[in-house]
Amino acid sequence: MISENALVIYKNKPAIVKEFADGKFSISLADGSKVKVRDKDVELIHPGPVKDFSGIDAGGVSEEAVREAWELLLDEGGAPVSLKDLAALVCGEYSPSSAYAAYFLLMNSYFFSGNIVEIVPRGRDKVTAEETKREEKQRETAGREQFLERLKACLKKPSENPLPSSDLHFMQDVEALAYGRSTKSRTMKEMGLSKTPEDAHALLLNTGLWTTAVNPHPARFGLSLNHVDICPAPPAPEDRRDLCRLAAFAIDSPWSVDPDDAVSIETDEAGLGTKGSSVLYVHIADPASSILPDSPVEKEARDRGATLYLPEDTIRMLADEALDLFALGLSEKSAALTFKMILNESCEIIDTEIFPSTVKVTRITYEDVDREMEKGDGNYAPKLRALYDFAMRNYKRRAAMGAVNIELPDTHITVTDGTPDIQPIVQYRSVSLVRECMIAAGEGAGSWAASRGIAFPYISQEVDIQGSVPEGLAGSWFLRKCMRPRVLSTKPGRHQGLGLDTYSQVTSPLRRYTDLLAHMQIRAFLRGDEPLSTDEVSARLGFSEAAAAAAVQAERASDNHWTFVYLSGKKDSVWDAVALEKKGNRWAVMIPSLALETQAVLQRDVSPNDSVKLIFKSANIPKGEAVFIQLS
Repeated sequence: MISENALVIYKNKPAIVKEFADGKFSISLADGSKVKVRDKDVELIHPGPVKDFSGIDAGGVSEEAVREAWELLLDEGGAPVSLKDLAALVCGEYSPSSAYAAYFLLMNSYFFSGNIVEIVPRGRDKVTAEETKREEKQRETAGREQFLERLKACLKKPSENPLPSSDLHFMQDVEALAYGRSTKSRTMKEMGLSKTPEDAHALLLNTGLWTTAVNPHPARFGLSLNHVDICPAPPAPEDRRDLCRLAAFAIDSPWSVDPDDAVSIETDEAGLGTKGSSVLYVHIADPASSILPDSPVEKEARDRGATLYLPEDTIRMLADEALDLFALGLSEKSAALTFKMILNESCEIIDTEIFPSTVKVTRITYEDVDREMEKGDGNYAPKLRALYDFAMRNYKRRAAMGAVNIELPDTHITVTDGTPDIQPIVQYRSVSLVRECMIAAGEGAGSWAASRGIAFPYISQEVDIQGSVPEGLAGSWFLRKCMRPRVLSTKPGRHQGLGLDTYSQVTSPLRRYTDLLAHMQIRAFLRGDEPLSTDEVSARLGFSEAAAAAAVQAERASDNHWTFVYLSGKKDSVWDAVALEKKGNRWAVMIPSLALETQAVLQRDVSPNDSVKLIFKSANIPKGEAVFIQLS
C-alpha cells in the first residue's frame, strides 16, 4: 500500500508521493516538477516518511560492499531477496537513501538481476565476463587517450613524432570517411577537424599512415575494385559468314590489350557497280553470342556499367578471361558481329545489314597506320587510305549537319609501384579514321533497330552554343561547356553533337554495358527470339548508366589524383600552358602535356589561345588543387 511521503520509482527516477485523489497519486520529482500518475505507473521502494530528496542519490555504496553482498548471496545458494534485503546487505540498513542505492545497483550493476521483489545474484561466469569486458573497455579508453596525444604531437611536428603503423587501428573511422564509406568520424571530431573526405585524406597523409599511392576516389563513387570471377561461355557454335577475304584492321594505341572492333572497306573499284559507292564493315567483338539477359555474367556487367580504367589497374566489366574468348585479332581468326553499311558518294548510309561473321584481323597502332597512309606501298596502304578518305567525307557530311568538333589534349597515365608516369597522347590522323567508322556503326545500328521496332539504347544530345566560338584550344574548351549531358532512351532522338538524327553505341560490348545490351537485342532478333521489351531495356539503362557514370567520374578523379602526385615531386618545374578564358582576376589555363585544366593569375595582358609559361609551386592532393604562377 502506497502512502503519502513514500519513496517510489517513476520512469527509473526517484519520486516522493504527496497526495492521493481521484484514483491518482500526485508525486514530486527531484527537479521540482509534479506529476499525477496511476498506481501502476510507480514502484514503491520505501514507505517513508520522506520529506525531501536530500541524501537520496546513487552514490554511497562501495564496490567492496557490493561484491561482498553478491558473494554472500551466491554462497547461500543464490536465492532471491527483496530490495529491502539488498539495501540492508550493502548499506547496513533499510532507509530511503539505501533503498534507492539498492535500486540503482539493480538497474546498473552487473552483479544482480531481477526486479524489486526478487533480486538474484548473477552467476560467476557472467560477472567474470562482464568484468573482462569492462577492463578491455577501460584499456581501450586509456589507449585512445594516449593515441590522441600522439596524434596531436604528430600534427605539430610530423618528422619528429611519426605515428606508428599500429595506430591505423584508431584511424579506421578516418579511413572510412576518406573512402566515402561514412559521413562521420569520431577522431576528426575529437581533433576539431571538419568531417569531409578531403580533410580525412589530408590527415592520413599528414600522419604518414597513407602514402600518395592510395587512391580513394573509386571507393568514394561506390565502385568495386574486385576483378570479375564469372567467366562467360565461348561463342556459341553457329553459321557465320566468312569474311576472311577482307582486310580487317583493329587500330588502337600500343598499350591497348582489349581490341573489340576492326574495320574494312570495299570501294566501287571492287566492282560494287555504283560510282562513288562503298561498303564499310565494322566488325565488333561478339560476347552476346553466349551472354544472355539475366544470366549471372549479364547481371555482373549491368552492376558495373563499364570497365573501370585506372592508371594503377583495369577493373573489367567482364572477366579478364573474356578477352581470350571474344577480343579481335588475338588469334588467326576471330568470331565477330559485323555491321555492313552500304554508303553513297556522300557517305550517307543507304542500308545496314548485321550478321555473325568470321574475320581475319590485323592489329595495328595509330602511328603505324599514319605511316602506312603516308609512305606505305604494301597491301595495307590502299585500304587504309580508302578508310581515311571515307572518314574525311563522313566528317564533312556530319559537319554540314551541325556536328561539333572538340579536340582537347589527352594523356596516358601509368603507375608503377606507386610512382606515376604521364605521356601525352599524340593525335594521329588515324584517330579520326577510327572515330568516323565507329560513329557510322552507331548510326547504322540505330537506324537498323528503329526500322524494326526493336527496343534499343539510343543516345541523343543537345548543344547550347551561346555567343561566338573562339578559335583553337580555347574554342574546343568553350564548345565542351556547351554540350548538354547525353540522354539514353529507348526512343531515337537527334544527337546534335554528332550531327546525326539517330545514334547508338555498339562498338565496345566488352567495355560498356549499354553496347552489350544493344548486341543482346540484335542477337535476339537475328535468332528469331523476342527481344527485351521497352520497359525491360529502360530499366537496364537506368541501372547500368548510373554505374557507368560513376566509373567515368572515378576515372577523371583518379587521373587528377595521379597528376597531382606526379607534380608533387616537381616543385619549381616550368610548364607550357595555353590561356583559355579569363574569370575575374584569374585565367582558366590548359597545360597540354598534362591534359590539366587549372587556374592561374597571369600578370600580363593575354588573350585566349596565347601561350604562357607557368611555374609549379605546390599541390594539394586531397583537394585536387595546384598552385602555378606565371614565369616572369
